[in-house]
Amino acid sequence: MSEPLTFEMGKFVAEFPVDRLYAKNHMWAEPRGELLRFGFSAYAVRLLQDVYFLDWSIDAGTDLKEKQEIGSIESKKAESSLYSPVAGRLLEFNQEILSDPSSINVDKYGAGWIFEMQPVPGLASPLLTAQQYLEHLAAVWEVTQRTIKGQMNE
Repeated sequence: MSEPLTFEMGKFVAEFPVDRLYAKNHMWAEPRGELLRFGFSAYAVRLLQDVYFLDWSIDAGTDLKEKQEIGSIESKKAESSLYSPVAGRLLEFNQEILSDPSSINVDKYGAGWIFEMQPVPGLASPLLTAQQYLEHLAAVWEVTQRTIKGQMNE
């Protein structure tokens, strides 16, 4: 396997395996045949810090539109809605993550996967390669840093 790409987040380094695709909402997608397995990228996990609760507003078997709200996440640093990174059918949630989301923090690209989807066949994918995702992060990092500093000064 190729070496992962890295992105410096201040004094922290986030790694991105090149065998994955990435969504602008900071999820990774691992192609598994015709399915995609999703989880949170190292960038998201670092910003969230210590994910401790996930809640889903949909059920497995639901057809989703890209950017449709699917649930929420709570962590040490944030509470946020979650959105579908692609259009398709949500097939399965990682049941172990639902009962104990700590794997998201410690094994984000393995046991920390969150759900699997069957994307709509023939629809153009909004997903990015690892290199394209790093370019996206570089473009948004300055705004992200200002947001983080603003939260720390509240």
